Amino acid sequence: MSADPAVAATSVATPPVSTPHRSHQPHQPRLLYDACPLCVAPEISVLRNGDCSGHPLYKPVIAPTMVWMRCAACGHVFTDGYFSDEVCAEIFSSTNPNQQPGAGFEQNRYLSARIVERVARYVADGCWLDVGFGNGSLLFTAEEWGFEPQGLDLRPSTAEGLRRLGIEAHCADLRQLDAPGRYSVISMADVLEHMPYPGEGLVAAHRLLREDGVLFASMPHYDSAVWRLLDAGGANPYWGELEHFHNFSRPRLYALLAEHGFEPVHYAVSERYRACMEVIARRV
Repeated sequence: MSADPAVAATSVATPPVSTPHRSHQPHQPRLLYDACPLCVAPEISVLRNGDCSGHPLYKPVIAPTMVWMRCAACGHVFTDGYFSDEVCAEIFSSTNPNQQPGAGFEQNRYLSARIVERVARYVADGCWLDVGFGNGSLLFTAEEWGFEPQGLDLRPSTAEGLRRLGIEAHCADLRQLDAPGRYSVISMADVLEHMPYPGEGLVAAHRLLREDGVLFASMPHYDSAVWRLLDAGGANPYWGELEHFHNFSRPRLYALLAEHGFEPVHYAVSERYRACMEVIARRV
């Protein structure tokens, strides 16, 4: 859905694909959370700061310092606020080259095949909706397995690029889709951490999935040894990932999935990005 931290950490010299953007007053403030965005507990405190000014999609409309908070009740880690629609439009006017539909299609096909193969153990056919599809590799590969591919992305240029490659794509928010029970698979690869309120995304996914449908989700794993090692070496890119609002641990993610009608059935270490986890969950 966005420029991912693995990219930001390894290829920041590559300029993003940009479209002309409007001028803004610098450093538009975030819309602040007054409680935990997951459990709504008001006991939240500052955990640490991060610097997003080196991110390849950074623009002066965004403050260079990110403030990360922790919830005393559920332990969730999140930024102190999220972006307004106007700031999001500014950010979404640029895209990293590796997130353009068709980018690195051969290399990404092998990575996507391993994901699709695991998902296909739980559901074998039907319509596969990929939310924040980026380069489209997961959809291209799911189509090879016989799934009907459909993409959803908040970047207009990305949606148009996928349509040019012959796959149905929409530039819209997941919550806006009015197709209850249509999908057998919804993939949210590195997406939930971009949503101001991830629970709302899971509510929408549950409504859109058929009764035996599955959800595929991936994201950075905050409570992992590799995360701690990156922190210890001062090399953790996620504290400065400007489009991320959340850092999930596996237990916190599982609890959120259960709260919104999903049963995790498979866990894996992601091959796509550093320190990330992948989860398949069945709609219940």
